[in-house]
Amino acid sequence: MSHHIDVSSLLRKSVCELYSNLVTRPTGAAVRCEIEQELDRIGERALTIIDFSHVKLLDFSCADEIIAKLLLQYIAVDAPRREVYFVFRGINESHMDAIEQVLHRHKLALVTQLADGAARLIGEIRDDERSAWETMAKLGAAPANEFAAAAGIAQDVADRMLDSLWRRRLLIRYEGGYAAVGTRTLTSLPSATQ
Repeated sequence: MSHHIDVSSLLRKSVCELYSNLVTRPTGAAVRCEIEQELDRIGERALTIIDFSHVKLLDFSCADEIIAKLLLQYIAVDAPRREVYFVFRGINESHMDAIEQVLHRHKLALVTQLADGAARLIGEIRDDERSAWETMAKLGAAPANEFAAAAGIAQDVADRMLDSLWRRRLLIRYEGGYAAVGTRTLTSLPSATQ
């Protein structure tokens, strides 16, 4: 099941009713806390759309506080907070510079949904990881052996790549396979169990 969080609504709730700009670290921290509270209400496993559509300005400090610190909680290798996957919607060109800087600084990547509905990876991502994610996105959802055949790689290489992308929360792991985080998973995710 997917959940939608409108960042501008949380900004108005936590900072100022008439405010639509995400600037200053304290503002970003306040909005991130609101997002975390929303996530706490939706359970241990979720696919969440973080929507920036109505945010006019996003500076580096807010991108760091909201996006980087949020992602870092859920990709922790030792003990992630919960199994939460994100699709970031409504990111425009004025947001992109700050977002890309913080993603590269923290070696993170995320899935963004473009205006036409297509999903795209941005951030720190190797070419082989991008290719693997794109292959899985074309497949929709598939077991590891189908992915390996479609990608033209050995099964052991495929297993390592899929696990790496799952740990980065760019793929969703479900019983029997994986699915690329993105627009297709918003409506057709197979039964998600580990």
